Amino acid sequence: MKIFVSDDVSESGLEPLLAAGFAVEKRTGLTLAELLEAISDCDGLIVRSETKVTAELMDAARSLRVVGRAGVGVDNIDVASATARGVVVMNAPDGNTITTAEHTIALLVALARRVPQGNASLKSGNWERKKFIGVELQGKVLGIIGLGRIGRVVASRARAFGMNIIAYDPFVAPEQARDLELEIVPLDEVFARADFITVHTPLTAETRGLIGAEAFGKMKRGVRIINCARGGLVDERALYEAIKTERVAGAALDVFEQEPPPADHPLLSLDEVIATPHLGASTKEAQEGVAVTVAEQMRDYLLTGALRGAVNVPALGTQELHILQPYTVLAESLGRFQAQLVDEAVREVRLEYAGEIAEMDAAPVTRAFLAGLLRDVSARVNVVNAFLIAEERGIAVTSSYKRTGGEFSPAIRTSVVTSGGEQTVSGTLFGSVGQDAKGRITEINGFHIEAIPNGHMLLMRSRDVPGVIGRIGTILGERGVNISRFHLGRRERGGEAISVIEIDAPLDRDSLEALRAFEHVISARQIDLDA
Repeated sequence: MKIFVSDDVSESGLEPLLAAGFAVEKRTGLTLAELLEAISDCDGLIVRSETKVTAELMDAARSLRVVGRAGVGVDNIDVASATARGVVVMNAPDGNTITTAEHTIALLVALARRVPQGNASLKSGNWERKKFIGVELQGKVLGIIGLGRIGRVVASRARAFGMNIIAYDPFVAPEQARDLELEIVPLDEVFARADFITVHTPLTAETRGLIGAEAFGKMKRGVRIINCARGGLVDERALYEAIKTERVAGAALDVFEQEPPPADHPLLSLDEVIATPHLGASTKEAQEGVAVTVAEQMRDYLLTGALRGAVNVPALGTQELHILQPYTVLAESLGRFQAQLVDEAVREVRLEYAGEIAEMDAAPVTRAFLAGLLRDVSARVNVVNAFLIAEERGIAVTSSYKRTGGEFSPAIRTSVVTSGGEQTVSGTLFGSVGQDAKGRITEINGFHIEAIPNGHMLLMRSRDVPGVIGRIGTILGERGVNISRFHLGRRERGGEAISVIEIDAPLDRDSLEALRAFEHVISARQIDLDA
């Protein structure tokens, strides 16, 4: 498999992919046309912030399965388009935490003491001590907007300066605030009370322009603004006006709406503004760390299906993966089996979970079932976009959990509803817990049976009378078809029986018609679960 790296990612950080035998090609600074051609056959794409991963880019990469962002944010990746195409998007959520927090603190101190301005003045041959009088951090109020990983580290570091910390984050509980030794307040109160404001939120439609003209109007005069998160969180035109009118005493910016900003950007002309060229994650340790993280995550996903650091599909921890993976394999097989039982459009899917899986979040298993069920409906379906594809086709999907069950309760019971009726197929695991457990089909439309969901199979309904099994074997034998396993289920003696017959090769049309022509056969359907 091929991994293409289009941005400047640490070479040593790519070692996990090289050690696993992947073909890794790194080429930076390509034009769009060159990039479209270069990624046409790649399975994975690793980027930082320079490459914009658009729908057009993903369409050009016909084999693309995963995009890895060697960093925290994914705003340069069209996640919705990736999901629709079944492409996993992953990042390194912890990789930049310390380095970005430290850079925020560096800008906080530099802004308070006007360090860059003093440095530039002295190097220009001046000695202007009175011109660069700053302010102390001791006793000042620092307002933090967004208490994620980075915001929390900034709070802990700023506390060492003797600052009073207030913060706005609607997803942080009051008891967490006590543990962090800070005060959670409404956003408007942050604006009204803070001497310094630093923002650490993702860039979304809701947060774009969060620090704008209206916000500046609510702030105390002489406030100072810091942004090491994302360009666009601070309205740059409004910030310029706020500084010119002395509402804002100064600003420290590591990020801009347009990067690099134009040389005549108004903010760069102001002595009250200090700026760095998006250096928040630019330490040797962080660059190597995020690259290693993404490389390991991408390697594991492409080799084993393990999901860590994914932003558009629930990721699984090692322990969860160990328990759930055999269930996902079984569920996909049940989905493929169900898909070959129905002849009309699917309207509804119902899944019921019992046993150990009922104690967990079985959403990854549901995704696997849908991916199997819809496999032949859409070439782009997989566990990433299975729910989306089902929604596009108007299929209602529900899951339920049976916390207690009898000895013979199946682990997974699946029901597929069409205009022609409802089909049920159930399955469970046999063997040791975890990766070694093997899936079995244990029920089909009310008939109890035990069959291995694999390879080429015949599903037959017949009358439960003597000679049926022998005659079926003879028909298949006359046509050179070998039976590897024969599974029989019935409700009562002499009634209707169901057979699942595992065969070594698929049947041709004439052989299938010969089976259907046998007087005691009610129906015969070929099922293909071959990989």
